[in-house]
This record gives sequence, C-alpha cells and structure tokens, in this order.
Amino acid sequence: MPRRARVAAAGALALGLTLSAAPVLAHGGNHDHSSTDAREEAGAKDLCTDAREDRLEAAGDNFAQACLPGQDLAQTKGFESDLAEGEVASSPNTRLVANLPKQGRFDTTSALNSDLAFQGTYAYAGNYEGFMVYDISTPEAPKVVSQVVCPGSQNDISVSGNLLVLSVDSSRSNNTCDNVAQSATIKESWEGIRVFDISNPASPQYVAAVETDCGSHTHTLAPSKDGANLYAYVSSYSPNAAFPDCQPPHDSISVVKIPVAAPQTAAVVSEPALFADGGNPGGNGSSTTSGCHDITAYPSKDIAAGACMGDGILLDIADRENPVVTEQVRDTTNFAFWHSATFNNDGTKVLFTDELGGGGAATCNPEVGPTRGADGIYDIEDGQLAFKSYYKISRTQQSTENCVAHNGSLIPVNGKDIMVQAWYQGGISVFDFTNSKKPREIAWFDRGPLPAGQIGGSWSAYYYNGYIYSNDIQKGFDVIKVDDKVINRASKNPMDVFNPQSQPSYNG
Repeated sequence: MPRRARVAAAGALALGLTLSAAPVLAHGGNHDHSSTDAREEAGAKDLCTDAREDRLEAAGDNFAQACLPGQDLAQTKGFESDLAEGEVASSPNTRLVANLPKQGRFDTTSALNSDLAFQGTYAYAGNYEGFMVYDISTPEAPKVVSQVVCPGSQNDISVSGNLLVLSVDSSRSNNTCDNVAQSATIKESWEGIRVFDISNPASPQYVAAVETDCGSHTHTLAPSKDGANLYAYVSSYSPNAAFPDCQPPHDSISVVKIPVAAPQTAAVVSEPALFADGGNPGGNGSSTTSGCHDITAYPSKDIAAGACMGDGILLDIADRENPVVTEQVRDTTNFAFWHSATFNNDGTKVLFTDELGGGGAATCNPEVGPTRGADGIYDIEDGQLAFKSYYKISRTQQSTENCVAHNGSLIPVNGKDIMVQAWYQGGISVFDFTNSKKPREIAWFDRGPLPAGQIGGSWSAYYYNGYIYSNDIQKGFDVIKVDDKVINRASKNPMDVFNPQSQPSYNG
C-alpha cells in the first residue's frame, strides 16, 4: 500500500508477546547478524532479514507488522512442517478438485490474490492488480471468463445484481484503472471504492469511484429494504496527521450510498463515529483502535458486527445510513488485532478473528500457542457479547509460513454452526462451533511451505453451493470438496448470491 508506512507513522501495534526463546530486538535497516547467529544457536530463528522485510512491506495489508520494531513474532524457534515444499495434504474427507493458477498481469508474487464473492454460476476474485471472473457452473472444471486489470490493493470485492464493488486501500495517482502508486501526503491522491457494471461478466465496465477517508481497506454491502440502494460500509484505519485525507482520530466509518438504477451517482452519505468515547488505547498485547478493519452485516436481522483493531462491536443497522454501536468488547490478554467477524445463522453468536502479526508472521506453532492468532467465539446474551472459547488449528506450520486466523464463512447446515476458514499458509479448516465452548475440526486442507519465505496461502475460503472456494495468494483459485454427511446437508440451502461480509439467512 504500503500500509506499513501508515502504521509506523501512527504508532506500531503493541502485540505484547514475550517469547522466552529469544530476546525482543528491533528490526530496522541495519541488522546485527552476530545476534542473529546467537539466537539460531539458542534454537530461535530470525526471519526478519532485510529481504523478508522488503517483501512484507511490498505486500501491503498488515503483513509488515511481523517485523515492526519491538515485535518478536519472527524470532520464534525453527519449527518445521510435516509437509515438504509443493506437497499437499488433507483430512481423508477432503480433496482438491481443481486449481486455476494466476495468469497474465496477476502472475507475479507481488500480485496477491485477495477476497471472493459469488453470484449465480460465477465467482469473482480480487487481486491487488484487479479482479478475475470465473465460470463455476461446473465446479470441478472452472473456467476464466474475464480478467480486469485495475491496480489498487487490496481490491476487496462484493457483488449485487449488475454491480461489483472494489475496495482500494493504497494511495493512487487517480481514481481510474490507469493509475500508479502515489504518496498519501499528496492531497490529490485517491483511495476509496470503485463500482463496476457486471451485467456482462465477460466485459465488466467501470462506472463510478468514491473517495473515502483513509481509503477502503474493506467494505460491506447492506441493501436497503426496498432494494433501491446498496449501502457500502467502508472500513479503514491508521490515520496520520501528514495525510490530508486520513486525519486522526478517525473513529468513524464511511457509508456510501449506491443507487441501483444510477450507480454513477454513488456518494458518501454519512460518516458515523463508532468510538465517540474512545476506542481501545492499546497495550497489554492489543492494538490501538483508530478505525475498523472489517464489518459483517446481517441485513435481514438489521445487525452487524465490527472488528475494529482493538475492539469488537455490535451495531444496529435498521437505519442503513446511520448505524449505531450497541455493544463493545475487548480482549487485551490474547487478541492483538480484531480482524473480521461471522454471525451464526440464528444471530445469537459472533466469531471474531485475531490477525496476530498482521498476517505476515508464523503464529501456528506451540510457542505462540492455541489462544493467540485464533478465533474468539462469543454468544450474544441479552445484547451483550459473552466470551466462550478460542479456536485455532492444531497443525504446526514451518517458521517461514505466515499463518493466522483469516477469512471464512458459515456452511449453511440447518441446526448447526459450522464454518470454513482460511489460515494463510496454515491452509483451510472446517469446524463445528455449535457448542460454543467446545469447537471441533471436521476437515482440513494444507499445502507445504512456499520457497524463500514468500507471503502466501489461502486469503479467503468460503462455501458456495456444495464446494469450498479458496483464493490462494500465490497458487491461484482452488476448488475443494468435503465429503461429510453433516456438511452434505448444506445442499438444502442453495444460494443465488453470496458476499461473505453480508450474511444471508437460510432455513431450508
């Protein structure tokens, strides 16, 4: 983006880890290689070499947090994976049925695949260089329909009817698809959301752009009750006094109204402050709240859940233009960065994810443990969020593999709370959290480590009409089948459209 510059200027996130195997050392432009050698002899491994820091910073998002001064996530012991480079493994009930590698402009290690959305027989896949459209009418033989080159990380993506919305959270020279990176210190720089017409998926057309404060890291669609308007809740964070369009304290979100009949007139209609009394000030292992990372809406129930750096929140969205916070919770013991949220179908639970290390660190190992970089499961009791348990994959990943809780969605099985979730290079996990206190894994899929400690793995893994679709950062578009008698019951609840951050209700 580079997000790292914004984070560093605003104050590094205080992850607050104490890993006894290695001292806490700052990582800057000059590395003390003798100290690195000493740590390796003691059983620790410093992964924040100059080259790796450069790769993490170039990747944008929050990846570079793993190597910010004062963080020691990259100095863990040299854990090894059970899988070799290029090897694939899974639970017996799970198989990879198709893979389409990245192509064209997207076929580079710096062009990261990102989020997914679905409509009819099409999957829409974000990439830092634009987006792809896939025909999934035959899921085990997906086909490329179109590729739209439109740079602007991270290109978080949603679809509704004939419209597609992209989030741009990197400062660009202009709002068109013909742009280059430009410093956020320049007033004329642009970041926000873009809107495309996808009435012809083979030839999407760019129809609108809306600039939003601090850009758009993610967005969430909440249609009006009459269907005449789409509202996009735009999440962004980490303000800086040097950025004209991203000023502190930035305790708000942007609400963009997109008229379905006239999307070219899309505009910001409100900027509600969510933390008028102040968000989490940080410390004790949690990040300072200066905006939200992601919001998940449940439009049919007029509620939403926000993952806002140091805070988890519930919102009333009955008035789409003026969402109101109804509950706020913190976990300063184990949560470093509140990243995303998922309701159960009844709307009686919320699962929040913690992106410890910003997605750039290896947190799936015994040293970090089972309660950090994990999911936090909360029941909603009398309108309040009541913590019940943590869930984290148990497979140890290599010390070069970025692994932490990331994007996932419900699998629509009646009477059950079942989720599929991406864990970057930790692969994909399917688990049952019907018993909030005792979540259990049902299925999993994993690849061996990438070469040279590259950033990679599954960014997003979602269930859609019988299959799990994963947008792997480096390996491309995956289609995965889980053969399980409980999971197979989800076929009773087919979907016509699915934006994971705008949850549907199912009752089949």
